[in-house]
Amino acid sequence: MSFVSFEIAGQQTYGLWMDESNWIQVPQVFQAKYPDLKSVIAANKLDECEALTSQSGKGVTASQAQLLPVIPNPSKIFCIGLNYKTHVAETKRADSDYPAIFTRFADSLTAHNAPLPHPKETKRFDFEGELAVIIGKGGRNITQAQALDHIAGYACFNDGTARDWQRHTHQWIPGKNFPSTGPLGPFMATRKEISDVNQLTLESRLNGEVMQHASVADLIYTLPVIIEYLSGFTNLSPGDVIATGTPGGVGDRREPPVYMKTGDVIEIEITGLGTLRNVVSNAA
Repeated sequence: MSFVSFEIAGQQTYGLWMDESNWIQVPQVFQAKYPDLKSVIAANKLDECEALTSQSGKGVTASQAQLLPVIPNPSKIFCIGLNYKTHVAETKRADSDYPAIFTRFADSLTAHNAPLPHPKETKRFDFEGELAVIIGKGGRNITQAQALDHIAGYACFNDGTARDWQRHTHQWIPGKNFPSTGPLGPFMATRKEISDVNQLTLESRLNGEVMQHASVADLIYTLPVIIEYLSGFTNLSPGDVIATGTPGGVGDRREPPVYMKTGDVIEIEITGLGTLRNVVSNAA
């Protein structure tokens, strides 16, 4: 079963995803001990949470609650750039010996079905469909052989990007951190649900038109390589999010370019991880 985070009457909570409109809220006695999904992951209590919620959780409909990013409060968000050959080719960049890393802030995340605000500061608002990895067991200097044991689960991610701000300098962070431009969800499927991540297929659709389509097996830097590299310079913590990179087909590299505009519907679908859907809106 898969996990979601959501809000009811202004109170943040979490539970199990049943389908697009029906979720099960974790029992209050369990949430009193583990206030959010990140704390459940940190305590290695996902199985217990699933069993208890399935038995005695409260049914919730989408009309009663509002989804949050599946991990609303990650300590760290790492993003891997240039991690598919097709994307490297369309950017005309040289291959690299190491993963390209940039970071996002937690307030740059948003949820499935939430409005995706188009930053008024840019006319070049682009999509990047990606597989997100949620860290389970933290650590430093994690080896590739150990890496998969440190994963709690997976989710869809859209690395919404203001391309002009991304290229103000050689540092990409400004273009990647406008508020609420990184949808994460709709849910987290646990690692035991995804037996082989390399069998997953990623597809991005803009207003129903397929823009990106790739196998996760095409990643240049695999998940074990990424986790080993990141944990080589910093401590990975439970609930940390790693966006693993986008394949070719981004709007900025098309002829002519195709950027997201107000009213557009952007969908990121990954096998077994559902469809992350957002409508582009005017930023407040």
